[in-house]
Amino acid sequence: MRLHKETVEDVLKLALPAIGEMVLYMMIGVFDTMMVGKYGGNLAVSSVGLSTEIIYTFANILIAVGVSVGITSLVARKIGSKNYELAEEYATLGFCATMIISLLFSLFILLFSSSILRLAGAEENVINMASPYMKIASIGIFFNMLMNSLNAMLRGFGNTKTPLFASAMINVINICLDFLLIFGKFGFPELGVRGAAIATSIAQVSGFGFICYYVAYKSKIKINFKYIRDFKFQMLKDLLKLSVPSSMQEAAFSISRLISNFLIISLGTIQFAANQITTTIESISFMPGWGVAIAATTLVGHKVGEKNYEKAKDYAHTSIVLGSGIMLVCSFLFIIMPKLLINLFITSSEVDVINLGSICLMIAAIEQPFMGISMIAGGALKGAGNVKTPFIVSFISSWVLRLPFMIYFVYFLKLSVIYVWMITTIQWIFDGLLIYYLFKKYFNKLKTTV
Repeated sequence: MRLHKETVEDVLKLALPAIGEMVLYMMIGVFDTMMVGKYGGNLAVSSVGLSTEIIYTFANILIAVGVSVGITSLVARKIGSKNYELAEEYATLGFCATMIISLLFSLFILLFSSSILRLAGAEENVINMASPYMKIASIGIFFNMLMNSLNAMLRGFGNTKTPLFASAMINVINICLDFLLIFGKFGFPELGVRGAAIATSIAQVSGFGFICYYVAYKSKIKINFKYIRDFKFQMLKDLLKLSVPSSMQEAAFSISRLISNFLIISLGTIQFAANQITTTIESISFMPGWGVAIAATTLVGHKVGEKNYEKAKDYAHTSIVLGSGIMLVCSFLFIIMPKLLINLFITSSEVDVINLGSICLMIAAIEQPFMGISMIAGGALKGAGNVKTPFIVSFISSWVLRLPFMIYFVYFLKLSVIYVWMITTIQWIFDGLLIYYLFKKYFNKLKTTV
């Protein structure tokens, strides 16, 4: 397929700020893991790693890849058809739904953190360190989820720069407070893992405050609660029609991954720490895929709203080529410098963690381009209003393929965490190839308009 300069520029104009936002967003967890690893070794990494996996798995299912996807897709299509008032009404409805979901989720984490960790199979020393982290982090995640829904509205409008700036601000605050509160610098108390949670929560509250100010005073579309007084049930159905399948897609993938982490932690803190550090590094690498997927959802949504299906196809194919190409570069970095990357997250004395993590990272290099194809083809399908196909593919690859192999090799045979990454690579190759085939089939059916 030939790439057109104008199309590439349109994709990059939206994708690059979105990629920056996603990378910066993930850097919150990266710096937390990095600093607590230097502070407390594999036990601290395991505690923070397990806590964040649990919290962000469900935050993503409910909001980031649930309600927020519905908001972005609906706002993008209404903006494309020049119906700004309806776009604003969908955004307001999505924000109100997020408020209710976020409050219930945060309270659940706050009240039941220890029980959740025991259910995950964590050892008592991990629970003692992780439970206070989760309780404090429950405050930050409430505001983070609210901010995510506002960012989804801005992205649907085509504004990916403001969420990028907010993420940069959050990171600066988080890094500074991590350094001060984890290690106890410049007269601040040495709080270790708890300090990391406090730093992240303060940063997320600050980010939410900034986005609220922008939406209230600068944004062209706003949250307007007058629409709640004239609530239309059909609009809620429209939002749920997109959000629920997207949420289920993320649930199919993330819950299977979370169960996998519960299985891995039974192998001990060294194996789990190696897995967690590899996962953290990989989470940075697939941010380009997520960023381009957001651009694909927005641009395809705009063109479908305009009924310009040929241009929608052009944006979709260009996004896939660009995004998977960027992730291929990450593959080379994983192969060339695995130990250097792992060393950033742990003390040099943790030789076993470094060696295991390096092997896992090199295996992860194989899955990167396939992961990119899966994310971006799925994003393009969501922009066109097809959220069922990504869910079905994710369900098959996660629950029919990945999880049974994980249970057999890790739980029953107690094999090394290296096998986890072999299984994950097979999963992503299958996932990427299948969703690309279904994506092409779906987009070929779209009618062409002149």
